[in-house]
Amino acid sequence: MNRIRAARNLLPTRRGFLRGTLLLIAPLALSFVPVPVAAWARLPGDSGGPRIDVRDKGALGDGRHDDTAAIQAAIDALPASGGTVSIPDGNYMVDALRSINLRSNTRLQMTPAATLRAIANDSTHSYVIKVWRADNVQIIGGRVVGERDGHLGTTGEWGFGISIQASNNVSVIGTHISDCWGDGIWIGGLGKHASVVVSTGVTLDHVVSTNNRRQALSIGPVRGVRVIHSTFSNTHGTKPQDGIDIEPQGQGPASDIVFSDCTITGNLGSGLELSKNVSGVVLKHCRVQGNSGYGVLARDTSQLTIADNVITDNGLTGVMMRATASDVSITGNTLTGNSARYLRRFISSISSLRAGDRTLNLRVDQDARNVTVSGNKFQP
Repeated sequence: MNRIRAARNLLPTRRGFLRGTLLLIAPLALSFVPVPVAAWARLPGDSGGPRIDVRDKGALGDGRHDDTAAIQAAIDALPASGGTVSIPDGNYMVDALRSINLRSNTRLQMTPAATLRAIANDSTHSYVIKVWRADNVQIIGGRVVGERDGHLGTTGEWGFGISIQASNNVSVIGTHISDCWGDGIWIGGLGKHASVVVSTGVTLDHVVSTNNRRQALSIGPVRGVRVIHSTFSNTHGTKPQDGIDIEPQGQGPASDIVFSDCTITGNLGSGLELSKNVSGVVLKHCRVQGNSGYGVLARDTSQLTIADNVITDNGLTGVMMRATASDVSITGNTLTGNSARYLRRFISSISSLRAGDRTLNLRVDQDARNVTVSGNKFQP
């Protein structure tokens, strides 16, 4: 068993600050073979299903009129076999208490200048787009904008841009999500424990989620998630304020999750946080930079691979493995300039510190099990 005995962690417990003391990515062991995205790439409606323009159902896209019913009518007019709902340029107001509810075998295709914008509400829970108990769904392009700036209440943290729950073969491609009262994107399951129905085969590709209050991306009970070429940034407003939080907790397991060629930056919490009931996570070829908390923080997670990433200039430790992490590989990463925020509590000037100091950039609790660390660069 290869165990790294790092200097004892002197960092204070911060779950109260950043949603409980852990944040990290849980990547999978080297034996993990990711399922290619192509395995999930069948596009709904490709077999000649109809295409319905939301304007034909009465949507105006003028930024004033409530277009929720018209957009939903276009979705509901598709046959069960599937088809495409197209949303042209415009600013479409959506009642997030009713939501746009996508059905199985549906493609929602938005032009780059099409925006679904939530109407201000005072609820603790709301959703601009819901994909619940649906199979073979695709969301392409456009913008989804929440109502954080106009929210009429002061409590709650569950105003979502896109919520995917208990669904299979779902892709979000080229969509920009921002300004949500809670999370930009949520992927998870419905039910609890043995009865939970997890989401499977979910792909995020060239997605941007930014300026949300709670999280850019949260993941609950899932099996098989691929996130590629996407950006998760500038979360601020209510804890934990992470870029990505994998947080199934006791609801059910989260497994087989890959982040590749992504950017996680500028979040007031940590970059990537993993907690209880998470296994088989890979973080590779990503940039985790300029987050106020940890770059990557893991607790109660197993089978993690953190490989070939640039993890730099985060306020706390670049990669932090708590004692309950196990079967972890941390290889080929560049880690530099992390922990400055922590050090400022104790040192009036940090100009003389080397940015490449390893204890500032990578820490592994001595009781973490089977942790392999190799080939990492600690560059000033």
